[in-house]
Amino acid sequence: MEVILIKDVDNLGGVNEVVKVKNGYARNFLIPSKLAIENSPSNQKQLEERLKQVRKKEAQMLAEINSVIAKLNEGPLKVGAKSGTSGKIFGSVTSLQISRAIREQRGYEIDRRRITLPEEVKEIGTYKAAIDFGNGKSAEVEFELIAE
Repeated sequence: MEVILIKDVDNLGGVNEVVKVKNGYARNFLIPSKLAIENSPSNQKQLEERLKQVRKKEAQMLAEINSVIAKLNEGPLKVGAKSGTSGKIFGSVTSLQISRAIREQRGYEIDRRRITLPEEVKEIGTYKAAIDFGNGKSAEVEFELIAE
């Protein structure tokens, strides 16, 4: 019997996947547990419509991510930190400070957990931070550490 999975099922498949299983497994477990529906022509049309909507939503999200990346690459961000006379700062720059700088200077809210710094930033200068947007999309944003 062929069924369309509604939810991920271990050792069987993922959401919106058509799989072939034994009749008893489908009728006694998958369908009553609302993990799958029978693969009929009407359910197949609903699946195609659902997949079409998912692709459309992903395309919109990809276009939005590309516009954010373009905006972030306009120029270096300015991040202020208290520093001594030798150019070393007190403490180090964190992803939270980069996130705040992006929000204030570019107008985008980016979660600090998506930002990674390549090394500890402890001196005044220009550095790059990586931002992972998911779906294989990432960008590098340049920031300049200035003394306050």
